[in-house]
Amino acid sequence: MHDEAKKRDAVVFRAEEATKRSPFKILVFTMLSARTKDETTIKVVERLFKKAKTPKQVMAIDIRELERLLFGVGFFRVKAKNLLKTCAILEKAGGRVPDTLEALLELPGVGRKTANIVLARAFHKNSLGVDVHVHRISNRLGLVKTKKPEETELDLTKKIPGRYLAKLNRSFVAYGQTVCLPRNPLCAICPIRKICRRVGVHSSA
Repeated sequence: MHDEAKKRDAVVFRAEEATKRSPFKILVFTMLSARTKDETTIKVVERLFKKAKTPKQVMAIDIRELERLLFGVGFFRVKAKNLLKTCAILEKAGGRVPDTLEALLELPGVGRKTANIVLARAFHKNSLGVDVHVHRISNRLGLVKTKKPEETELDLTKKIPGRYLAKLNRSFVAYGQTVCLPRNPLCAICPIRKICRRVGVHSSA
């Protein structure tokens, strides 16, 4: 799956380049990416990070200017306010991004998906962030039979060894962006099609 997605230049790999393994940048990117395509989020964070790369630098930006910088992502005004509040909390902690689920969930605008992705990508912890790609592909493969992302997270963490969880989101997102598409998935070229139950996939796919 990884190789096929890499060959097709999945956007998630470009997103990783934009954050350069910085916990703060990973947190900001993930917060801003909610209900927004990664292509758009990449452009916005690149614009933001040219002006501010730390919580303190973000806090120095006027709210109207920050809204302008974030324009393009969904709910950019709400996210601008949450980002400023989050940066204020981080600055009080010496500018460090917390590395526990409980502490991350206390940050404004951070839910379970965002927190788990930060833990996995920034701190290499065995955490699983379930977004639309992970939820869709897990159900399509027949790994789970769930209605909500929270249910998918719970089921997958029970079935998949912890050492694989940190990479699962990245792999499924990349695959969901390039091969296992929401509509008209490219089943004919999928290297795991023989083990996929293709739940919900039209028979002609």
